[in-house]
This record gives sequence, structure tokens and C-alpha cells, in this order.
Amino acid sequence: MAKRQKKTLVQNISTEQFDDSLAVYAAADARIAKINATMDEQFTRIREKYADELNQLEAQRSENFEVVQTYCVENEESLFSKKKSYETPHGIVGFRTGTPKLATLKGFTWGSVQKLLEKLKPDYIRTKTEPNKELLLADREKLKAELPDLGLEVKQEESFFIELKKEEASI
Repeated sequence: MAKRQKKTLVQNISTEQFDDSLAVYAAADARIAKINATMDEQFTRIREKYADELNQLEAQRSENFEVVQTYCVENEESLFSKKKSYETPHGIVGFRTGTPKLATLKGFTWGSVQKLLEKLKPDYIRTKTEPNKELLLADREKLKAELPDLGLEVKQEESFFIELKKEEASI
């Protein structure tokens, strides 16, 4: 578990302290970037070292999955007559029933289905109403006086940033 830290706001900073802190910040950022680049290089070498073996194993796994699946489909009645799974010394194989979902019949689109439902089964049509936040934000100047009456206010937070000049930072 991470140790909780309180941030204390330092006050009355001199220009010299500001410059020193920004220099240390930039140096730490550059060192972090260098360490991450070194780690990425090592990860790449490790990935390359095992890539061929992983590809071969993945091909073996895929090919043998198909063999096992075909066997189970061909012998579904005998293997899965009582249960949807079959236990072997190497693992359990079986069939899972997926979540029910609706699909349109050939010749129908969701638009045509919606029209039929509106006419024949209107209880199965959903109407969603919600505030158009994007339009309210776009018209915020026009609605400035009315927003409080609508229970709204426009908030715009400010955040501090440091954008380093990477080529000038030295380690």
C-alpha cells in the first residue's frame, strides 16, 4: 500500500530557489526519461530473444485447440450428454452458452425493426431525454444570466504545468 503524503505549500520562494528547483526538476525528468529508454531497450531485447519460441508455441496452441474443438463437436452427444463440460487429466473442455442478444432477420435493418415496433409494440421503444451539455456550453455567453435560474454554472478549472525544453536539459 502506498504511503499517504501531505503536500505542504512552500511560500516566499526566492528567484534563486525557483531557478534551482526548476533545474533539479528538469534533471530528474531527463534522468527518468533515460532510465525508461534503457528499460525499453532491455524489454525489446528480451522480447526479440523469445519471439520465435513464443510464435511457435502460439501456433502449436492454436492448431491443437482446433483439433480438440473438432473432436468435442464430433463427439458432443457422448461427451456432453449430462453436462456442458468434460474433465480430462489435462484440463476441462466444454461449451458455454453466451449471453442472449438480438439480431435482425435477413432483409431487416434496425431502422425497419424500430418502425415496426413503434407501430405494433410501442412499449418496446425507448425514448431518452437528457440535457444537451455541449449546446449549453456553446451558448454559455448567451445564457449567462439564465444559467443560475436553470440550476447551472460554468466551471473552468486552471491547472499548473511545467513544459521542459528537453534539448537544453542536461543530466
